[in-house]
Amino acid sequence: MESASQDINLNSPNKGLLSDTMTDVPVDSGASARAAAPEGLTLAEEEELRSELAKPLLLPEVEEEIGTLRQVLAAKERHCGELKRKLGLTPLDGLKQNLSKSWHDVQVSNAYKKTQETLSQAGQKTSAALSNVSSVISRKLGDMRNSATFKSFEDRVGTIKSRMVGSRENSTDGLHSPSGAGDKPPQDNAPF
Repeated sequence: MESASQDINLNSPNKGLLSDTMTDVPVDSGASARAAAPEGLTLAEEEELRSELAKPLLLPEVEEEIGTLRQVLAAKERHCGELKRKLGLTPLDGLKQNLSKSWHDVQVSNAYKKTQETLSQAGQKTSAALSNVSSVISRKLGDMRNSATFKSFEDRVGTIKSRMVGSRENSTDGLHSPSGAGDKPPQDNAPF
C-alpha cells in the first residue's frame, strides 16, 4: 500500500480505510437535504419554505422574555419548595394527595359509574347462573343415586368390600400362629 502517495478525503465515508479496491466518494450535505420536491410544490415554493425554515424561530426579544419567564418560574418553584419544607410536607405526601384526588376523580366519572353498574349486574347474573347450575347438578346426582343402576352398583361394591375385608381378616390370623412361622419374613433366594 502506498499511504504516502494516497490522497485522503476527510469527507469520505471510507476515511481511514486503506484499500486499493475502495474509492473515496465525497459526501455532499446539500444534496442529501434536497431530496425530491414534494408533489404539488413548485421550485419557487420549495425555496420559499426552505428560507422560512432557515430563519430563527423567535425574535431575540421573545427569546429574552422566555429566559426571564423561566427564571421567574424557577424562583417560584424554589419558594414553593421552601414553604412545603417548612410545613413538613414531603414529596411523598404530595404524591399521595395527587393519587387520592385522581382516584376520587375517577370514581365520580360517568364511565366509572357505568362500568361499576355493568360489572355489578354481570356479577349478579353470574351468581344466579352458578346457583342454578349447582342446584341442577345436585338434583341430577340425587336422581342418579336413587336409580336402580346405581343401587345395583352400590350393592356389588359393598359385596366386594365385605369379601375383601373378610379375606384380609383370615390372612392376618395365619401370621399369629402358635408355631411362630408367620413372624419371619419370607426369604428371597433370587440371584439378583
